Amino acid sequence: MALEPMVYRETLVASRTTAMNTGLEAGVATADSRDETALVAAMRGGDSASFAHVVGTWCAPMLAVARGLLNNEEDAKDCVQDGFITAFRKLDTFEGRSSIGTWLHRIVVNRALMKLRMRHRDSSESLDELLPRFDDTGHRLGRQSCFRSSVEELAERKEVQELVQRSIASLPDEYRAVVVLRDIEGYATRETAEELGLTESAVKVRLHRARAALRKMIEPLMGESI
Repeated sequence: MALEPMVYRETLVASRTTAMNTGLEAGVATADSRDETALVAAMRGGDSASFAHVVGTWCAPMLAVARGLLNNEEDAKDCVQDGFITAFRKLDTFEGRSSIGTWLHRIVVNRALMKLRMRHRDSSESLDELLPRFDDTGHRLGRQSCFRSSVEELAERKEVQELVQRSIASLPDEYRAVVVLRDIEGYATRETAEELGLTESAVKVRLHRARAALRKMIEPLMGESI
């Protein structure tokens, strides 16, 4: 039995939560702990404590997003730093239609995607090695897993979450970006297409291929021993 789509989705969500929580420092305030209108006004007035509050609140979540897209720690840190600098310089453009976190998220995602474009990597062929293979009769080649654990149990297993994270990181840039935006960050197909400069059809094709590759990589842990 192939890895069920529900298991794939649950482990993705659990993995994202783990990755974000790992970077969060104890005692950091949440974005809702201060009135955002007053917070933005204070930052526009040059209040250093307000700047520090925003960085302390949102640095770890933004770093988790950048890591997921770039799969490179130094690039992710540079991306987040650039994102905060850009946000602070453009405070006059913040209209309050979304939360500060959502606004920062969009800026950091855009910065990360710019870095991906600069890599100029054409690694579409490398994904083929990760996809399931079939014989001339249409039967799948290689080991196929059969598992007994429930979706909830699998999603909670640390080794499954870690495998999902490693598997996503091993995808070629163009496929990893689609998976992160669609399945982890929750972007709609249209939004993902706009961010990546692709057609919606191209996003759907890449997402389908990436999910198939991820399921193949995850399946070895889904044996009867789990």
